[in-house]
Amino acid sequence: MIVLVANLGSTSFKYKLYDMAGAGSTVPALLAQGAADRLGQGRSTWSVQTGGADRRGTDDLADHAAAIELHLAQLLDTGALDRIEQLDAIGFKAVHGGPIGGAVKIDDAVLATMQQFSDVAPQHNPPYLAAMRAFGERLPGVPQVAAFESGYHQTIALSRQVYGVPHDWIEQFGIRRYGFHGASHRYIAMRMAQIAPQASRIISCHLGGSCSICAIRDGQSQANSFGMTAQGGVFHASRVGDFDTFALLKLLQAGMDLDTIFKTLGKEAGLKGLSGVSADMREVERAADGGDEQARLAIDAFTESCRHYIGAYLAVLNGTDAVVFTGGIGQHGRAVRSAICRDLDYAGIVLDESKNAVASGDDESRIDAAPEGEGVAIWVVPTNEELIVAKQTVDVLSTEPAAHHA
Repeated sequence: MIVLVANLGSTSFKYKLYDMAGAGSTVPALLAQGAADRLGQGRSTWSVQTGGADRRGTDDLADHAAAIELHLAQLLDTGALDRIEQLDAIGFKAVHGGPIGGAVKIDDAVLATMQQFSDVAPQHNPPYLAAMRAFGERLPGVPQVAAFESGYHQTIALSRQVYGVPHDWIEQFGIRRYGFHGASHRYIAMRMAQIAPQASRIISCHLGGSCSICAIRDGQSQANSFGMTAQGGVFHASRVGDFDTFALLKLLQAGMDLDTIFKTLGKEAGLKGLSGVSADMREVERAADGGDEQARLAIDAFTESCRHYIGAYLAVLNGTDAVVFTGGIGQHGRAVRSAICRDLDYAGIVLDESKNAVASGDDESRIDAAPEGEGVAIWVVPTNEELIVAKQTVDVLSTEPAAHHA
């Protein structure tokens, strides 16, 4: 089965194309991958990499449908596909399905539910809906699967899912913690079972443009730092993370309107807002190294946010066997990893600074100071969300179960 896995942003389109033959026992072959950005902004850059080609260009791509059309043509032109009919399925790393848990075949009911939850996932659900509909129009005979990010977190105890709100809000409006980054944390759980099978209790730190921390026991999610939406939890690059909702009253009384407040909290907050420099941790670090105290505060607040959740999840798991860093910052942020692991020796978490300094982030690396078989292992593990979604897509189309409503 040949599966295209799509990963969408509001103005971006990325994908990987897998040949899933033997997916149950071997590593699927990556046939191609590509990306396009700045959709609808007049000057989009795009790229396609296959085994024998590396193409890049610029085009005026008006929307996700235009990006999809360009990349399908490139897949044929580069020979990654001989004909479009070779494409057996399309999988989406979908974000918010509300009550729909796990991976499901996309139909009108799934699209309608995603639309209902677009108000709490404004940066995620609308572009996914647009791409799903565009693929449906372009390739009406190709089945599509939505692998919802929240699906991995269905194993979290209800006491860690609910807020202290009237109980009927849960049933009527779906107000609870859903958890996200499910594909990434699921991959970390799967990969750690292969490279460190003795580590049954794992704290997985996915740190990048979007950030979350997950407590995992025996491969299953026990807690996740995200909440009702992908806005909460740990500091993000440009999203607020944890925030006291009653602070909204102060902003409203100051004359700000809700649209402006939520746009700011969703796009101009986090590292970007607090530093006043950038949403890119590398740029914030350069500013801090140059003496910018506001940038330094943003980095310190980011790391304290991560440490807060690690401490919480040590309680959830009764300790941990491994701490794993993944995502752009987690894999490449040596200084951030060092700061997060500072003074955690009481829990057996001790970073080896020399190993940390040489960890490339592109390869799996163990960076703790513990002797083999002792203490807590600290790993850098590149994630592979698309591989997880491809596997889920194959599973769904092999059995086509009904949607599970949590």
